[in-house]
Amino acid sequence: MALHSDRFTVYVAFHLVIIALLHFTSATPGRGSSSVLSLLQPYDFLYYSGVRSYFGEEWVKAAELLEKAIVTKESLFRVRRQCHDDCVAAGREAFNKLDIEEGRLWDLWTFDWVQQRAECLRFCIGHSVSPAGQLPVSTDIEYEFSSRNPYNFLQVTYYKLEKLQKAASAAHTYFVANPSHLEMRNNIEKYRRMEGVTEDAFQDRELENEKHWVLYDSAVQYEASSDWVQAAGKWKASVNETLRQTDECRVQCEVASQRLPEDRGVDSVDGVFEKAAALSLSLLSCRQSCVTQVATRPGRISSQEDFLPTQLEHLHIAQFKAGDISGAVQTLRSLLLFYPSDKDSLDNLQLYYETLGGDTESQGTQPAQEIVRYISRALEEKKLLYFGRENLDFSFTDPDLWTPEDVVPESLRDSWRAEKEKINERIKEQEQKEEVDDSGFFAGGPVHQVGVTITMDDKVMNGTNRVVLDGVMTEKECDRILQLATAAASAGDGYRGRRSPHTPHETFEGLTVLRSVKLAQDGLVNQSDARLLHELGERVRNLLHSYFRSPSGLFTSFTHLVCRSAIAGDQEGRLDLSHPVHVDNCLLEPETNQCWREPPAFIHRDLSAILYLNDNFDGGELFFTNRDAKTVTARVKPSCGRLVGFSSGPVNPHGVTAVTSGRRCALALWFTKEKLYRDMEREEAEAMWAADGQSVVKKDNEEAEGSATPGRNARNQASKERSKGRGRVTGGKDEL
Repeated sequence: MALHSDRFTVYVAFHLVIIALLHFTSATPGRGSSSVLSLLQPYDFLYYSGVRSYFGEEWVKAAELLEKAIVTKESLFRVRRQCHDDCVAAGREAFNKLDIEEGRLWDLWTFDWVQQRAECLRFCIGHSVSPAGQLPVSTDIEYEFSSRNPYNFLQVTYYKLEKLQKAASAAHTYFVANPSHLEMRNNIEKYRRMEGVTEDAFQDRELENEKHWVLYDSAVQYEASSDWVQAAGKWKASVNETLRQTDECRVQCEVASQRLPEDRGVDSVDGVFEKAAALSLSLLSCRQSCVTQVATRPGRISSQEDFLPTQLEHLHIAQFKAGDISGAVQTLRSLLLFYPSDKDSLDNLQLYYETLGGDTESQGTQPAQEIVRYISRALEEKKLLYFGRENLDFSFTDPDLWTPEDVVPESLRDSWRAEKEKINERIKEQEQKEEVDDSGFFAGGPVHQVGVTITMDDKVMNGTNRVVLDGVMTEKECDRILQLATAAASAGDGYRGRRSPHTPHETFEGLTVLRSVKLAQDGLVNQSDARLLHELGERVRNLLHSYFRSPSGLFTSFTHLVCRSAIAGDQEGRLDLSHPVHVDNCLLEPETNQCWREPPAFIHRDLSAILYLNDNFDGGELFFTNRDAKTVTARVKPSCGRLVGFSSGPVNPHGVTAVTSGRRCALALWFTKEKLYRDMEREEAEAMWAADGQSVVKKDNEEAEGSATPGRNARNQASKERSKGRGRVTGGKDEL
């Protein structure tokens, strides 16, 4: 409708009231009915009840209530969506009669349209959802479900009920959103070893809500292998799914109940307008926040900036390299709607025009209509929200970096520019700043062991506190530990060659010092080989303590002999890693270049090491990256007796390339400066040797500080109990 400029403020306020009336009326819980018990109940109440039953160890009841909470939430969202779609046409006749003459604001047909649509929504939702079920849930409950914590409770509950297939499914679903939760990762590996658990159990139950991330990751993999046709297809699908998920989120904002502003008992007309405007602005803000919600990976703290524009940028490049120039032009024109003056995009557009030559029809291809609608809708909402921020003291944080300046009111532009400049400076600093290692280690100390040489140092490895030492083991020692690994696997080390927790294309075997000692006592492995495994840990600790000039005592935190084997016939077209990029003592978030030093990360780890045993396999190289988990800074090829040592913090993200044939074995070790976190399993092994009358030459700081009594610590809480049965789902390990 046409409006005079001096009436804009009045129009905006009136428009906000109309939106508020529509939203408030549609979201008001309906009257009670005789069939209320058959209606959807509040899922937050079901969840709380399930958690109470869980802590009361009422496992059957807990499983029933937790599952019902998950299903009820999904059903509620489906009902809202269906009612929204069914009621879109409600009041259309009245809407078409709206007065559009110049200078007129609105007419009573508006209220007729609003009322008809609101009544439709209220009746539709009330037909399926109880009045209590229509009320908004708390932010705590929203967080519990967004972090998938119900599945954390369910995996324990089903384990207690001995429903291992369901327990594995719940564990996998939780782990997808919490990939750094090491205890859950090890639980999953234990489930894989249990009888009655099939591969079908390890499916993400929440996959429907995360399809855009699956497509995104698949597109990145095809792009990395230069398969541009497949990459273009996946990027296109990712864009479409992102738009669909955003639309779904916006619908839930529109149809879900919102809390009314405080002080609803205002009699003045101005007060009513203010409350209605506040409610409407909250709705618009919710819609805008969908950008952030969709751009946040499950389990991540921060969203990926410019998520949709980034996908469009990848898409037009993939289309161009795949030969779809016309498609590349359309995608690039869509991207230019976000950043019209971006020089690189304009240069690429000119390149595409030149490639097309005289094909004027393809040159005139317009942006995708779904992107045009996305931009237009977003800008309309931003104008209203910035109006509310300027005139109604409404708090609004713009989720987009591409918002044009002319959308922002004059009075807010200075502060808006300052905020934007700070964001850009922070991004540049993260990209350009030199990493500082605050671990307290300083590479370059002496190497005392005869025959050990420094092959790669910080300079060669393009990093901080990194080293590669050769000659740490002899060929004979490598062979002995390889034989130990083989014997332990056949004797039943607990892994039995099951698939790796990181990739379905490899099997995994692991052995600790304590487990090797117990196998030796049972006569299943060689006693001297088990003692060599223990001694190698001491050898590595002494070398790294000296080279990294540790300012205090250095204690062994964990030792793990790990073998990965490629599954024959399962390697074609493989794009994944043997071990994804990670940091040993913090949770790496590549999208924001952050590394959160908090549980479930092993925050006590200070030094990491890998001692290689063989090289007769393909792949399996260790590589270091920047915090983006993409820019590779150094690679290390395994060989017998080669030791890689590095500080465990955020300056050293690392991963392992795919093992595509053969069997890769290595001894992974971690060290800590805190005595509390020393490896009590090693002390238990030493105590077992002492009980058999065998002496152990102790070379580390434990002896110097008078520690001789086996006990419990935060790393290994129940060694003896854990050794009694392999079925227990507790504890956590890691390996390199």
